[in-house]
Amino acid sequence: MIEADLLLTNADVVTLDGPDVRSVAILGDRIVALEDVPAKEVVDLDGATVVPGFHDAHNHMAWFGLTLSEVDLRVADLDVLYRAVQEKAASVAPGEWLVGAGYDQNKIGGHPTRAELDRVAPGRKVWLKHTSGHMCVVNTPVLEALGITSGPVEVVGGVVDTATGMLQEQAQQLVNSLVLPYSVDTLVDAIDRAGRQYLAEGITSCVEAGIGGGWIGKSPVEVAAYQTARERGLLHVRVELMVAVDALRELAAHPDDGLPVGLDLGIRTGFGDDWLRIGPVKVFSDGSLIGHTSAMCQDFADTPGVRGYLQGEAADLTETIVAAHRSGWRVATHAIGDAAIDLVLDAYEKASRDHPRSSPRHRIEHFGVARPDQVERAARLGVVPVPQGRFVNEIGDGMVTALGPDRVKWAYRHRTLLDAGLVVPGSSDRPVVRGAPLLGMHDMVNQLTASGAPFNPDEAVTGREALRAYTHGSAYASHQEHSKGTITPGKLADLVVLSANPTTVDPGRIKDVEVLRTMIGGEFR
Repeated sequence: MIEADLLLTNADVVTLDGPDVRSVAILGDRIVALEDVPAKEVVDLDGATVVPGFHDAHNHMAWFGLTLSEVDLRVADLDVLYRAVQEKAASVAPGEWLVGAGYDQNKIGGHPTRAELDRVAPGRKVWLKHTSGHMCVVNTPVLEALGITSGPVEVVGGVVDTATGMLQEQAQQLVNSLVLPYSVDTLVDAIDRAGRQYLAEGITSCVEAGIGGGWIGKSPVEVAAYQTARERGLLHVRVELMVAVDALRELAAHPDDGLPVGLDLGIRTGFGDDWLRIGPVKVFSDGSLIGHTSAMCQDFADTPGVRGYLQGEAADLTETIVAAHRSGWRVATHAIGDAAIDLVLDAYEKASRDHPRSSPRHRIEHFGVARPDQVERAARLGVVPVPQGRFVNEIGDGMVTALGPDRVKWAYRHRTLLDAGLVVPGSSDRPVVRGAPLLGMHDMVNQLTASGAPFNPDEAVTGREALRAYTHGSAYASHQEHSKGTITPGKLADLVVLSANPTTVDPGRIKDVEVLRTMIGGEFR
């Protein structure tokens, strides 16, 4: 009989790949047995629960790390926000930047304005980011630096309102042009800070949902930041990197290669290893639901005449998606509104019809407002929907207001997706909302908004299904279910030790389950 390096015993082990057991044996970075075997080290867990490591299928790691050094705008009302900005301004020299993140107009009574920011932070360049990431508000010094202090400004895929200081969607790249790129060292620090938080929450893997370009990227050499973090021992969790489609370019490959677009040298999805790899290409088709910029087939319930918009011409978006598919990329397209989802499903179907590939598992990030026919079509096409259960609580009230009682039944589905035969991952979209996986699982199960109102009770799932989303579901979305996502001999020893079993605890207490220890590759971190 083989001798393991480590045996975890006297535990409640939720394998998600068969019956629950009492022990896990580990050799090197792999699980080798689910029973007591001889081991160099034995750890008695005194009845604690062991589950597969949590895998956040859609988050913004560097962005989140950067917000940890910015003014926290998750406050009670606009007056509190303005006071926070005013207090921070006292420590910021005139002409320097004051950056804040996380405000939600639905919770604080409206958007901050250019005029008020000028009043509370005179002479500073103020940049306040909406919690969705799809809009921001700046003050006069920023607009002056951009040379657009008055009048309408046309931006493809975005809007600039100089009166209020608001920039939506692609217009945010104007501000980015003043501050980006961040240095590799700055991004490494952000990755380090984020990763330490992730370990404390039981996260062992995540997908960084957009690097290297567009309004979402922080540097054109963002991969270098992750590589440097790894070299310095500061990459604390396994990371798959989505590459912003803006970073791709035409390749001068042989015509027979079928590689019209990509990164230099033909690097594409799958390049890397178990710690750091290139994942899908990230495409934005529309914007934010609570920001009313997602592309809808009908008007928003609270703003008649407003249906949001696409972030490019429909034909151009389709051509981009098809070219990326043809070049061997998995494609992950942000689509929240049902009009945007229609476009993306059309593009995926065209791509697979014109350029057949085996199991590309293209994704629709958010799949926010999905009609029944769109759910059925996604299942038929083998598309992976990536909704965020955490949105139900933290921004659910705003979504109900935007959609009304009838269409909210289509929002951020889970039960319907499972019943249609789809594999559903778990994800947060952090820092849009707080990203602890146990909070996300709690909201998938309980379906309550922050005000305590029911959101979409028919979409509730069980604790076991919610756990499976954040483990096997997310591994499947990354084409990595062969190596992670369940506690199975031969898979990576990425595990979380919990104070209680989220599959059997009272559903209202899932959020109270504590992460005791996190293991990656057979080592407690």
